[in-house]
Amino acid sequence: MNTTTDGGLATDAGRSSLSRSFKPRWAWLSNVLLLVYALLTLYPLLWLFISSFKTNQEFFGKPFALPSAWHFDNYKRAWEIAGIGPAFVNSIIVTLSAIVLTLFLGTLTAYVVSRLNFRFKGLVMSLFVVGMLIPIHSTLVPLFIMMNKIGILDTYASLILPYAAFELPVAIFVVGAYLTSVPKDLEEASMIDGNGYWGTFFRVVAPLAVPAMATIFILGFLRFWNDFAFALVFINNQALKTLPLSLSVFSDGYGTDYSLTTAAMSIAVIPTIVIYLIFQEQIMKGMVAGSVKG
Repeated sequence: MNTTTDGGLATDAGRSSLSRSFKPRWAWLSNVLLLVYALLTLYPLLWLFISSFKTNQEFFGKPFALPSAWHFDNYKRAWEIAGIGPAFVNSIIVTLSAIVLTLFLGTLTAYVVSRLNFRFKGLVMSLFVVGMLIPIHSTLVPLFIMMNKIGILDTYASLILPYAAFELPVAIFVVGAYLTSVPKDLEEASMIDGNGYWGTFFRVVAPLAVPAMATIFILGFLRFWNDFAFALVFINNQALKTLPLSLSVFSDGYGTDYSLTTAAMSIAVIPTIVIYLIFQEQIMKGMVAGSVKG
């Protein structure tokens, strides 16, 4: 028995030492691959910022080189010519309004369908699945006709309502998957304390679902902030144009001013980077939390 035990211990020790000898040998390869992936991911963004300081001649003649002179005035000219200030404000109003509406309705619906039992629950979930399968841009013409009849074209509502509607199925499924990892005991304790469904939702469910809501926030922000098609079709009033529409002024039928275009795009992409850096930890929690119950 002692011999067998000693032999087993020796074998385990040998395996452990062999594993340790292989780990350092291959660790550098994984680090190199991650570094290469990071560079490939960040390079387009770096190229955009570098190009924003070039002239059009340098943009075409030396697309991958540093500018011979850094033209900071490109940003000032782009801001003034495109009217980025008002467009920036319009994009913020539309994007944040659509996100707030999506988060409230999506989280509330996810709470109902994931925690409560009612008739036709399966049918309701199937309708949300169908909503995820509908191509967004195939609805442009019907939405235009409907909005024209009810008189909300050329208003913030013509963008906010479709944005929220098309993002709701994603919000419901992400938040619903996250809520499956939340013990029902917390809700039962809230009910015992005298909170109804609304009190439980606002005091217990919503605070616990913050990581999933952060995921929806960044996904919705990227979609709404960068949308061009809906804004182009539903907005004709220049005072209500959003950032993607303002960027189109640098391109006409004869050519494109790439120095000003890249400068304006650099300005437009900054909020996206800031939002992601702020919510990155919550986003990762929201992505993985629904995969494990407990």
